[in-house]
Amino acid sequence: MKQLDLLGNLRRTHYCGELRAEHVGQRVVVCGWVHRRRDHGGVVFVDLRDRTGLGQVVFKPDASPEAHARADVIRSEYVLVVCGVLERRADDAINPNLPTGEVELIADELRIVNFATPPPFPLEDDAPVEESTRMRYRAHDLRRAVMQRRLELRHRLHQSLRAACVEDGFLEIETPILTRATPEGARDFLVPSRLHPGSFFALPQSPQIIKQLLMVAGYDRYFQIARCFRDEDLRADRQLEFSQLDLEMSFVGVEDVLEVLEEITARAFREVLDVELARPFPRLSYDESMARYGTDRPDTRIELEIVDLTDAVADCEFKVFSGAVKSGGLVRALPVPKADEVSRGELDRLVALAQEWGAKGLAWIRVADDGSWQSPIAKFLSDDEREAIASRANLEPGHLIFFMADRESVVCDVLARLRSELGHRLGRVADRPWEPLFVLDFPVFTQDDDGKITYMHMPFVAPREEDIGRIRSHPLEIRSTHYDLVMNGIELGSGSLRNHRSDLQLEIFEVLGYAEASARERFGFLLDALDSGAPPHGGFAFGLDRLALLMAGGESLRDVIAFPKTQRAQDLFMQAPGQVDPDQLRDLGLRLRRKPDPAQDPGDS
Repeated sequence: MKQLDLLGNLRRTHYCGELRAEHVGQRVVVCGWVHRRRDHGGVVFVDLRDRTGLGQVVFKPDASPEAHARADVIRSEYVLVVCGVLERRADDAINPNLPTGEVELIADELRIVNFATPPPFPLEDDAPVEESTRMRYRAHDLRRAVMQRRLELRHRLHQSLRAACVEDGFLEIETPILTRATPEGARDFLVPSRLHPGSFFALPQSPQIIKQLLMVAGYDRYFQIARCFRDEDLRADRQLEFSQLDLEMSFVGVEDVLEVLEEITARAFREVLDVELARPFPRLSYDESMARYGTDRPDTRIELEIVDLTDAVADCEFKVFSGAVKSGGLVRALPVPKADEVSRGELDRLVALAQEWGAKGLAWIRVADDGSWQSPIAKFLSDDEREAIASRANLEPGHLIFFMADRESVVCDVLARLRSELGHRLGRVADRPWEPLFVLDFPVFTQDDDGKITYMHMPFVAPREEDIGRIRSHPLEIRSTHYDLVMNGIELGSGSLRNHRSDLQLEIFEVLGYAEASARERFGFLLDALDSGAPPHGGFAFGLDRLALLMAGGESLRDVIAFPKTQRAQDLFMQAPGQVDPDQLRDLGLRLRRKPDPAQDPGDS
């Protein structure tokens, strides 16, 4: 077995990426991993790497025969401690692409403190690596400079946000991880209790109710960087566990909360990216955002907007339009100017794509150079209807206009996706790197696919004061105090004012189908707290993973989380989830039942 060295009396004096010309002549000790080894005619060059960057180490036989001889055995990812004198490189050997490119360490002492198996993939930033391989060998993946830059950025983001909250008078208070299951929009992770067989804790989807109780208790301004857990299907911008900057304030209105959000967001971009965001942030109502962009998280840099044509085509001969309107749906369209490059084959592809998104079809009209309309549906439109469409959509020669007729939810979703697809495909995105936006006045209630009334965000959102008297009579028209912060089409977080009166909270529970007895059984602790003297309060939660991803420029949340789950909800590095010992299940009073195989005949089991 090869002999390993201990550190002895060597202690690091500099990080590898810190070495500069002003250190020339100093005796230096550096520690790190072998990034690359090169043997040039008996002189061995090693790029030594730590989290600050690369430094070049040179082993010369005339400087230290012993260190040079030992350098013969080192290989990629060996862990070294090297001592020597820093020298300036020859002019023709300077590497202008490295911050340390002017200097090199002439080694006279080498300690190999650990060996390493060859890495499973190249650790250079530009080396393409399949994501599942990166997740399986996460310790190697996290050594790559791009990952270390991203996690360092995340660290600086956390520090900026934390400092901003502390300086603004917020108290950092930790809230429980083991709590009670409450309806907050996603499936809870449940934790069985050994001491209370048959009972379960839930991991928090967010600290929502707890932070409201802190306001009732008089803490006035609370924040924490909170871990949250939601048992839902994964995608590029969603993980089972994630982090929020969670905050809450007492005796505030919507404007007070938005002022704090704008300030800490602008400060984070200034301190982390050296970017000054334009202020004040623009604002849109939910209704306007859905009407113009088809989504409540629009990328307003895309220079295309949706227009409503429902009244203009309500009685037209094209039954797809008129039929949708008669059945309570609507007709909206996306005009695209200067769209000559969209070929007929591309039109067919877009129609197929819309159908994948849930549309029954996608009608279109092309305006030719002579002003004529080219489309299978043009013959079904009267002159008045054409004039109304052309006027509302500002149609000119070269335009393409895409129509959707269906339920509002389908129309909005498909046209929003089409807007994004064509905006990027045709280069219709304004050259503005960062575009924040507040979206306000969301509905309190919505309907599920079965027509049942449910909450849009959560059941604790306070309605707009002027709408409170109509909660029972017109629930779907009630506007909330909810607000979202959106940037470049990404929802960075959301919040609202909360119900601070138990009678109003009970009224909302009633509309949601909870009788008072049922509401008190599930939320009695909250209702009792509100009755004990609750101040008006409101707050917000930033999705820190999404904010870090936006700033770092990665492709998925897995690029800014140290140990994420795959899209199949697995940690390939830790091999989780995994089996547990039967004795552990017995202690919890649990027994596993094999899930039936749907392909197997029931009589065979």
